[in-house]
Amino acid sequence: MKPAVPETSRLKIGFILARSFTLSAFALFVDTLRLASDEADRSGRIFADWQVLASTRHLITASCGVQVAPTSDFVDSGLFDYIVVVGGLLNSEFPVDDETVRYLKRAAAAKVPLIGVCTGTFILAEAGLMKHHRTCVSWLHYQAFRQRFPDHQVRADRIFNLDRSRGSCAGGSSAADMAASIVRRHISERAERNALEVLQIDKARSALHIQPRRPLAIESDDPRLQAALIMMESHIENTISIPELAASVGLSRRQLERLFMEKTQSSPALVYKRVRLERAKQLLLETSVPMVEIAIEVGFENASHFSRAFRETFGLPPSKVRSAISN
Repeated sequence: MKPAVPETSRLKIGFILARSFTLSAFALFVDTLRLASDEADRSGRIFADWQVLASTRHLITASCGVQVAPTSDFVDSGLFDYIVVVGGLLNSEFPVDDETVRYLKRAAAAKVPLIGVCTGTFILAEAGLMKHHRTCVSWLHYQAFRQRFPDHQVRADRIFNLDRSRGSCAGGSSAADMAASIVRRHISERAERNALEVLQIDKARSALHIQPRRPLAIESDDPRLQAALIMMESHIENTISIPELAASVGLSRRQLERLFMEKTQSSPALVYKRVRLERAKQLLLETSVPMVEIAIEVGFENASHFSRAFRETFGLPPSKVRSAISN
């Protein structure tokens, strides 16, 4: 006989799916809940329950074309332990309707924790609901988030972040890691283990895990180096100092320099310059942006300084790179 669990003690999560949402992030999150809610693969809603909430019962189309039907109207948000907004393609002009935004604002006012998965963080930020919270986004969306919300705290080196009232997740497979963290907190470690084993996941990654992104294709299994490289890539125009970079990954400047010399045979300052110049090279090849604007965008004070550094690194001036591609 299955254990009887009081309705009030079950973990309850409401999902809001944006237009062109990411199916994999939603599926991994909800399947982690499904498998944690019962033993083996029985899929009973014993320890958890979930609903897909929407202002209408129209099908919601994912970015891959698969359609999902809402299972509930916008019921009282207080019925849920979390409301999870799953985003997707950023080129969707109106990812959710006005009624959905009003519902999210009411939920926030009622102190219901809100989570943005993938670009769901953009939807929450657009509604004014992320300003005083640290937001975790994919490295792929970092620059877009900074441009749209310059006064928000954002980072692209961690896979998810979860405080008492807000959560954010880079998306992809990290949706399962965040869901596992919630299951462990609200149900049990046994439930988490059951879900991960059925999903063929060896172990859930913590919120401190570094996103799998390596600028300059530098291979290293040291998470501090990986985080430092992502921070460099995330601060191309508004450059940060080497001491600030070291502090962001929990090291002193001297420790960071030793780490870089050991792993890359170069100093962090030189690697940082290379990251910025690689971005400049990409802009030269893919855009018609004036040289002086590219120089400023990659953190140089003027075009002459930029041109000199570019020549030292790549062996030819930036003008030659652009003329070669135009010919």
